[in-house]
Amino acid sequence: MNSLKSNAATIDLCERTLREANFALQASNGSGESGYFKVTNPGGAHAIACGLDAPVDVEIRGHAGYFCAGMNKLARVRVVGNAGQGVAENMMSGLVWVEGDVSQCAGATAHGGLLVVDGNAAARCGISLKGGDIVVKGNVGHMSMFMAQAGRLVVLGDAGDSLGDSIYEARIYVRGQVGTLGSDCLEKPMGAEHLAELGELLDRSGCEKVDAGEFRRFGSARNLYNFKVENLDDY
Repeated sequence: MNSLKSNAATIDLCERTLREANFALQASNGSGESGYFKVTNPGGAHAIACGLDAPVDVEIRGHAGYFCAGMNKLARVRVVGNAGQGVAENMMSGLVWVEGDVSQCAGATAHGGLLVVDGNAAARCGISLKGGDIVVKGNVGHMSMFMAQAGRLVVLGDAGDSLGDSIYEARIYVRGQVGTLGSDCLEKPMGAEHLAELGELLDRSGCEKVDAGEFRRFGSARNLYNFKVENLDDY
């Protein structure tokens, strides 16, 4: 994701309230100069650029707090810094790109769109993912992709314990080491289909020089889809 055009409108959070800033972002229809915004002095504020519903471009120049770019639809949001818990939570479409690290539950429940994290992601990355894509260039913490139903997580670094616990039909690709696998998650073969989709995700996230063949794939063993008393301890 490239930096914004020079004609971007600047919203300074030292001069405007967060409510005013988000209203200005949400009011844009994505056309003309109003479609490009630069948010300065974010100061770790929560819920910056939430609820966007137009193809606007937003660059947040600094660290963001909880739920940055939550419920995003169509917009392209770049965070030049770190982001707190729940970045891109419940995203429907568009692109959210964080140049630093992110806290827990990154991309939680996302139905679509792409979240790219240049740094590391903490615990529960992609929890209950419903169709979005997440690419983390560093490591992810424990319980990542817990109960993920659809979508894909790509990890260029290592994954913590209980990866993919209670996963459904989502796919996980890990280049590094995996601590432990969660309940009903197992390693699966990498076929031509998987190499192709992984290569496309790497290209879109600026990792076109990374070899898709260096990754392993993980997914559901499908043993917990229906209740069985002998699996009681795994639920």
